[in-house]
Amino acid sequence: MCRHAAWLGEPRPLTWLIHEPEHGLFKQSYAPRHQRNGMINADGYGMGWYDSTRPEPVRYRRTVPIWSDANLPALAQIARSTCLLAAVRSATAGMPIEESATAPFTDKGWLLSHNGRVSKDVLRDLADDLAGRAESACDAAWVATAVFLRGRAGLGLGEALAEVVVHAGKKDPGARLNLLACDGASIAATAWGDTLFHHRSHDGVRVASEPLDDLPGWQPVPERSLLTVTPDRVAVQPL
Repeated sequence: MCRHAAWLGEPRPLTWLIHEPEHGLFKQSYAPRHQRNGMINADGYGMGWYDSTRPEPVRYRRTVPIWSDANLPALAQIARSTCLLAAVRSATAGMPIEESATAPFTDKGWLLSHNGRVSKDVLRDLADDLAGRAESACDAAWVATAVFLRGRAGLGLGEALAEVVVHAGKKDPGARLNLLACDGASIAATAWGDTLFHHRSHDGVRVASEPLDDLPGWQPVPERSLLTVTPDRVAVQPL
């Protein structure tokens, strides 16, 4: 399993998700409070953000534990955007530990993280030759590729997540399919097998596997639900 978090709102640095909160992703990498599978997230980490001078998001990924990267604190202070996504990884048994298997995955303007596991066999009929299209042999990369192909076919962010999660979840009853994705202007996330929360403040919305701090206002997303966030709306619907 993994932990991930995203922000949509006024410009913030990535430290807003990683270091500044009392229970940010840095602490969740070694002491998660709500994680149902696994105790530590030390198999790499990644982060993505949007810059108005680039057509696609910027991405930074490592296979080392987040606490061992001496370059991260300064980089996370400078990487600032209205839309952020970060994740720490606990690799599923048998899955490779490599940068290409580390979230966030990206395609054009989309960023995506997968918290969970799913049999790759159930994903094969979501697209032809997923193995050849995916960035890595890990299940998360296959899930991401299936979502991205639906985006290329014209589905919106939330629609693409919902279609892949419902299909894979029906085929694999034991799958855990908490996805978190953004496109620079919105966030979409699914709760399927693990926890998901959102918190709205006067300047934006945070979405995370578990609350990043103990401030009031964190709302749990019901199991098997799709969360969508835009600058003026937060919506939850069943899957």
